[in-house]
Amino acid sequence: MRAASLLVLGPLLLLALTIGRPGPFPASALPPSFDGPSAVALATDLSVSYPSRQPGSGGAAGAAQWVKDKLGLYGLSADDDSWDESIPGLGRVRLQNLVTVVRGSTDDAILILAHRDDTGVGPGANDNASGTAALIELARGYGRLGTVAGRPTPQHTLIFLSSDGGAYGGYGAERFASTSPYRDRIKAVVSLDGLAGSARPRLELAGFQPRSPAPALIRTADVQVAAQIGRPPARAGWLVQLVDLGVPFGFGEQAPFLARRISAIRVSTAADNANDASTDTTTRLAPARFERMGRAADAILSSLDGGIELVGGTAPHVYLGDRIVRGWAIELVLLVALVPFLVGSIDLFSRLRRRGVPLGPAWRALRIRLGVWLWVGLLVGLGALAGVFPRGSAIPPPPDSPAVTDWPVTGLLVLGVLAALGWTRARRALAAGPPSASEEALAGYAAALLTLGGVAVATAIVSPYGLLFVLPSLYAWLWLPQVRDSGWARDLLYGVGLAGPALALVAIAGQLGLGLDAPLYVVSLMTLGFIPWTTVLVLIVWAAVATQLGALAGGRYRAVHKKV
Repeated sequence: MRAASLLVLGPLLLLALTIGRPGPFPASALPPSFDGPSAVALATDLSVSYPSRQPGSGGAAGAAQWVKDKLGLYGLSADDDSWDESIPGLGRVRLQNLVTVVRGSTDDAILILAHRDDTGVGPGANDNASGTAALIELARGYGRLGTVAGRPTPQHTLIFLSSDGGAYGGYGAERFASTSPYRDRIKAVVSLDGLAGSARPRLELAGFQPRSPAPALIRTADVQVAAQIGRPPARAGWLVQLVDLGVPFGFGEQAPFLARRISAIRVSTAADNANDASTDTTTRLAPARFERMGRAADAILSSLDGGIELVGGTAPHVYLGDRIVRGWAIELVLLVALVPFLVGSIDLFSRLRRRGVPLGPAWRALRIRLGVWLWVGLLVGLGALAGVFPRGSAIPPPPDSPAVTDWPVTGLLVLGVLAALGWTRARRALAAGPPSASEEALAGYAAALLTLGGVAVATAIVSPYGLLFVLPSLYAWLWLPQVRDSGWARDLLYGVGLAGPALALVAIAGQLGLGLDAPLYVVSLMTLGFIPWTTVLVLIVWAAVATQLGALAGGRYRAVHKKV
């Protein structure tokens, strides 16, 4: 095992050598034409005239016509795209996208989008009347009427999308990315989502698949925001980025495009939860910040358009400041890290076989525990069919959605009671025998660790980045048979092994401000399919292994012998 551990050094060295520092697209020679006072006036007008823009409402229809009228002042037309959508917590509603196209010298397109809807709780002055106002102000520079001096024809075709359903996760963006005739021509996407807040601007990079935006797009946004604000926008830390690659459920309007290998980012100063939606009024707008962020968005657009060739597509990366670590190098390190554990667990299993230690009782104990967790998984599926958990949505629910916060208590209690009944029945079989002898405990460890190796291999096949959540359990729990006589060491090692899934839960809760709703939100990601069924099955087997090793570490393990 020690010799196998040396195998990891090579991939680690390769990872260090592949760290790169991408450059931005060159800055445009044209000065930003973004008019801050005009944008503030537009955001104020929209939020005051239509404070409730919940999808499907009369206010939403009025806001759509308002956008069309404002664009029409500059000779720009907006094509309608309307459809019906089922939104968890809201029901089936009519949504409407508005698409304005400015033809360029090439067919390759750059998409700028901002959602105009809100949740109906508050006027949404920052989130997202400010983004809508910035979108109109950026489009104004390419208008044919009401401008002093129009810009020259852009190099790339520019598409300005006023989307609907963005406050609920990005339904308008998903619609455009999946059905628009322009979707195959888009090389870069910039989502404007609340530009007038006082919080530090940030970039959101996560999608529905383990993919990242093109490094040049990220660096362009970094440089242009820093030029206006004085420092680059915030991004998720490297550990959270790894979690996002392992559990790719990205929230926001950049996510549907990244899922389709279209490079996309979201620029925002607004929180993803709407805890302060009722106070998102015009008095909270920061006009000076809004103007600087608008100028940064203008400069990003100009830089992208001035690029001789846009870098399309996506690939996994982890960003460390202005440097990137290639995703394939991270995958290689994670995969090679499996080898020492597999060697150790197989060696333990083989030694017990050679010594003639019976392994059947250990496998039966593990099988019973697996049955309990499969029962829990079945209950979750039945709960989704019964409406306890959300299902049937192409977009993850926002953290403040009623589908997340207003859980059916009665349904959860029923599922909890059924799960407890399943565990009680299994516990009778698991606690029926006498305390296990030393060899029987070793057999229990061997069966669990060998199964854990299978879980690791399956994880590597299904999602290599998911190994981030498995590796702590591999190397912590492999030591458990060595410290059977030390209670505190067993407890410590067992707790460390649980750190992987706990890390994912904490990272998701921190990103979206979920608090105690985080576990149920993760369950909703399963029922919606953002955590695939293959991953759920692997997680169930891991849970069975964890409970068996927990019984061993706590001295409660009983081997399950055949009845005579």
